[in-house]
Amino acid sequence: MQGKDMPEPSAATRVYVGIDVCKAWLDVYVHPLGHAFRVSNDLVGLRVLKKRLVPPDVALIVMEATGKYHRHAQRTLHAAGFEVAIVNPLRSRLFAEALGALAKTDKIDARLLAIMGQSLEPRVLPPSSLALEELQEIVRARHTATAELTALTNRLSEIKSAFLKTELKRQAKSLTARIERLKAEIVKRIKSETALLRRYQILLSIPGIGPVAGATLLVELGELGQVSKKAIALLAGLAPLADESGNKKGVRRIRGGRALARLALYMPAVAAIRYDAGFKAFYQRLLTASKKPKQALTAVMRKLLVLANALIREDRLWEPVHA
Repeated sequence: MQGKDMPEPSAATRVYVGIDVCKAWLDVYVHPLGHAFRVSNDLVGLRVLKKRLVPPDVALIVMEATGKYHRHAQRTLHAAGFEVAIVNPLRSRLFAEALGALAKTDKIDARLLAIMGQSLEPRVLPPSSLALEELQEIVRARHTATAELTALTNRLSEIKSAFLKTELKRQAKSLTARIERLKAEIVKRIKSETALLRRYQILLSIPGIGPVAGATLLVELGELGQVSKKAIALLAGLAPLADESGNKKGVRRIRGGRALARLALYMPAVAAIRYDAGFKAFYQRLLTASKKPKQALTAVMRKLLVLANALIREDRLWEPVHA
């Protein structure tokens, strides 16, 4: 199939392209022309792909988020003038099942992504910069090292062997040094990028948000300032979702979202209700309204995130009383 030319669309035809991404290949389906082909997921393959697709005729390209394997293709196609939407793999799978497509192959997935693009018109956002992607890797490495240090500290409190204690203390010391190096590198990289630094300063101005939480939100929620308050809450998994049917009125619960971003907001929320009068009053009002402490704290986390989204969109620092 790769050697055949794509049929020429008519002047009125707007085609939708689905791309199923893996480490080695990109499986491409052009809807409604029904043309499918495969290219390598590298510079050569992307050059071929761009030649076979024409931006004015392609209304939308849809790919799944696949860790890091889709990023180069997204950035290259975006730079070539294509509209590229990245969707959650769970969302695309549920869409396929809704259409009755239970079989799963690379070609089928690419076709369903193209149909999903035409049917749902998923939101198009510009790709993250290379600087932000590298920063994300370092922030996540720091998070992993911190989790390892916590686990190591917990083990130390239970071990009786003096030899093992010495070994674990040596490991803990090494992990602590690594965390400090990662922290310094994170600050260095943020300061070297003017756009990142401004967003970081805005986040740090918000009550409760410190350097670690600010850096995590910066890299895990690149959509801050670009989407609505409801959308940013959903992305972080902090939006209470309705569970109603007929006479049933189920309890609203949070679900899904980006775990690291949600986790990063927990301690800032705790600090905010302790030391900021506004957030403390908000928390107390929820408790008075018979909300459980965990529900009230989740609401504070969501309020912090919505505030961050608004401040970054308006490009201004937080202030106790805004004119």
